[in-house]
Amino acid sequence: MAAKPRILAFAGSARKDSLNKKLVRNAAAAATRAGADVTLVDLRDFPLPVYDGDLEEASGLPEHAKRLKKLFLEHDALLISSPEYNSSIPGPLKNVLDWVSREETDDEKPLACYRGKLCTLVSASPGALGGLRALVALRMMLGNIGVTVLPDQLAVGKAHEAFTDDGVLKDAKQLATLERVVGALVTDTAKLRG
Repeated sequence: MAAKPRILAFAGSARKDSLNKKLVRNAAAAATRAGADVTLVDLRDFPLPVYDGDLEEASGLPEHAKRLKKLFLEHDALLISSPEYNSSIPGPLKNVLDWVSREETDDEKPLACYRGKLCTLVSASPGALGGLRALVALRMMLGNIGVTVLPDQLAVGKAHEAFTDDGVLKDAKQLATLERVVGALVTDTAKLRG
C-alpha cells in the first residue's frame, strides 16, 4: 500500500485568533478525511526576522527558517490559508516564503523546497471578497517559484461571522467547496507520487 500524501498546512497570519487559522484547521481536517497525512503548523511558533541578505550572509538561515524549510522539504504538497493585507499577501507569509527559499548548501538546487509541489489556496476575510485579491498575488508568486497551484480555491467573505464558537465553518455550501478543493489536492498529490 502506498504511503499517504504528506501535506503541510498553515495560515499566513500569526495572530492568535486569526480567521485564516480557523479556516486552515477546517481545511486540514478535510485533507485528513480525504486520506492525507497532514502537518498543521502555526507560523507564530516560527518567529523570523524580516528577510535581509546581509543578515543571511553574516549568520546563515535562522534556526526557525531551517526548521520550516525541513518541513517544506518533507512534505509533498502545501495547503495555505492567506489573509489579505491591503489587497495583497501579508508580510509574515511573504517573509516565511522568502526565508524558506534560500539555499543552505552549495549542492542544494535552487528553490528545492518548492519545485514539484502542489498547493491549494484558501482565504478568509471580514470583507466581501474573502481575501481573494491576496490569493491572486500568492498564486502568481508560488507559480513563479515552481509550485503548481491547483485552480480551485475557496475565499470566505464576512469571515468574522462564518465560524461557529468551535471554529467550524457554518455554511454547508462553503464546507462542501472546502472538502472538494482539498480533496482534489489529496487526490492529485497521490497520483503524482504514483
